[in-house]
Amino acid sequence: MAKSAQKVTLSPSRDIPFDKLVLSQSNVRRIKAGISVEELAEDIARRGLLQSLSVRPVLANDGSETGKFEIPAGGRRFQALSLLVKQKRLAKTTPIPCIVRDATSAILAEDDSLAENMQRAALHPLDQFRAFVALREKGQGDEEIAAAFFVTPQVVKQRLKLAAVAPALLELYAEDEMTLEQLMAFTVNPDHERQVRVWEAIKSSWNKEPYQIRRMLTETSVRASDRRAVFVGVEAYEAAGGTMLHDLFQGDDGGWLEDPALLDRLVSEKLQAEAEAIATEGWKWIEVSLDLPYGYSHGLRRLNGDPAPMTDDEGAAHAKLLAEYRALEEEYEGQDEFPEEIDVRLGELEVSMEKLEARPLIFDDEEIARAGAFVTLDRYGELAVYRGFVRPEDEPRADVDVHRGEQVADGQGAELSSASSTDGVGHGTVITSAGQALGVNVPDDEHDGALKPLPERLVMELTAHRTLALREAVGRSPDVALTLLLLKLVNDTFRTSSSAGSCLEVSVRHVYMSAQASDLKDSVVAKLVDGRHAEWEADLPLGDDAALWDYLASLDQESRLSLLAHCLSFGINALHEKVNPYGAGISASGLTKRMTQSDLVAQAVELDMVEAGWEPTADTYLNRVPKARILEAVCEAKGEGTAQLLDHLKKGEMATEAERLLKGSGWLPEVLCRHDLTALDGVEGQGASEPVSGTEQAEDVDLPAFLTADLPGNEASMMAAE
Repeated sequence: MAKSAQKVTLSPSRDIPFDKLVLSQSNVRRIKAGISVEELAEDIARRGLLQSLSVRPVLANDGSETGKFEIPAGGRRFQALSLLVKQKRLAKTTPIPCIVRDATSAILAEDDSLAENMQRAALHPLDQFRAFVALREKGQGDEEIAAAFFVTPQVVKQRLKLAAVAPALLELYAEDEMTLEQLMAFTVNPDHERQVRVWEAIKSSWNKEPYQIRRMLTETSVRASDRRAVFVGVEAYEAAGGTMLHDLFQGDDGGWLEDPALLDRLVSEKLQAEAEAIATEGWKWIEVSLDLPYGYSHGLRRLNGDPAPMTDDEGAAHAKLLAEYRALEEEYEGQDEFPEEIDVRLGELEVSMEKLEARPLIFDDEEIARAGAFVTLDRYGELAVYRGFVRPEDEPRADVDVHRGEQVADGQGAELSSASSTDGVGHGTVITSAGQALGVNVPDDEHDGALKPLPERLVMELTAHRTLALREAVGRSPDVALTLLLLKLVNDTFRTSSSAGSCLEVSVRHVYMSAQASDLKDSVVAKLVDGRHAEWEADLPLGDDAALWDYLASLDQESRLSLLAHCLSFGINALHEKVNPYGAGISASGLTKRMTQSDLVAQAVELDMVEAGWEPTADTYLNRVPKARILEAVCEAKGEGTAQLLDHLKKGEMATEAERLLKGSGWLPEVLCRHDLTALDGVEGQGASEPVSGTEQAEDVDLPAFLTADLPGNEASMMAAE
């Protein structure tokens, strides 16, 4: 016979006056958690008591009921009700809904209290997010929802934003396949398709961090802190129809601009407007660029302008700022450091004075007519204008002719200069960006029958074909290649100020000696180089590439090679430089390679620095090194005995005497020696003979009296023999 299931009996519910209820000591909750009692009281006042209290009769010592009821489960609700009673918002006798447990129940009061707090299931965050959406859809605003649940409106916005993520991703979050932090990251971009694509791209990746999700969702957007956005302004961008992305869960530095193309157009338009305003100053050209390349002004002459004087108002403002600055300095002069607020004020005064002192430059009108300006943005998004640059082709003709060594009559030169200075003025300022005219103050040839230039992109593509064809043709024409190389190298060597614009990307960079001895310019080799250069310069038809080509092509092979060698020689760099470990300049390995290669060249040309005219003198070497180096040089060239004769001298006297002894010896310091000869000779100095013994050398050296006066018997040879 089947056993019947035991019937379940529920505890009855009843309303009990508040003043009959007391808090039970069996309540297991001791630590505050969740919303405060004050917030719970406000919630009860708004919506009433949503959950009954669980109570038990309080028994007397004899086991009889006392009419009071203790509350083992629902203590926080009781405390909230007590607060309302204390505030006179609830009567003491108000009936409170309660579930009454039998006093004789086998279930302990602590059991009830623990079960009520542990067996409740916390609401899943996604259910909370969706509930907020339902409240909004039914007409409640963010402020109202926030007040009802004791959160800020920002929290409401965040939770509504989370509920707006792609449904497929919300389901993954509900199934614990995505963390809350990851879900929060997806809210930065409202595009559901893109959200899903990003998740598909990273779900199998090792990097599913929230920052990676945000980066991928905003990689085609521009931060509001970008200098372009700062220059245009987010307000202007949004007014033009641009949209923004914002991250409600962490600092987003102002958000992201979703339409980079629109932003770039607004930047271009604003820069062009600024350029148009600057064009009214009379500049011949203005180059507009978001980023000016390094060396943008290379080859251009910079005008020297005069700072504009301050106006009366500016002068008065500067004087007032300066007076306040000096007064504060005097007031706190005796203190070790300024108070924080005074230090801040002094900094503000300095900035204000610096702005007034940074005066714009005033240029000559005639120079403005041939010069131009660059308009760009600085790293902070502020407009930056660099005025007063003259291109080589805009220089007065008289100046160019003088530079080339031509004699121009005074009257003719003045005429040329005048013509050049007005060239282009009547046409207005030409404003360009990336080489393209922006159409400002440029005559429109659409209406005069003239053909417009080919689009720059097309010209670039066509000339790419031509360049490749030229490469192939020159590659099988050695004579033409040599002439072309010589043409370029001659221009580099003899016309350094105007060598740009060649069709051959090869050049000799003149290496100038930043550190040099005073006698270098008067040395034997300097005179040889200068003389050879002058001879070629007198023969070369400089200034006309066609004539120069004909001249070079007509030279015999020996002359062509001689000219080639002369031009290439200006690019030789065997200089030692200070190694820079931080990247600028030359590296240690680069310096080693340079010196090793220069030694190979020295071997190939059989370089001999002695024949080149270098000698160790007090000025060129001996006074520049310590005494030990001087003695080492004399020892290598004249023997150890002779070196010992100098050992007791002061540095200046030692250098002077060593110069006399080393003259004509052929001794060279190691840095000037050829390593191949050093290795063969087995000695330090190139050209020096094998070190001789002190005795042999002392007999050959004509020593001055002050070196031999104190020797016993007045015989230098005895000292040397010892």
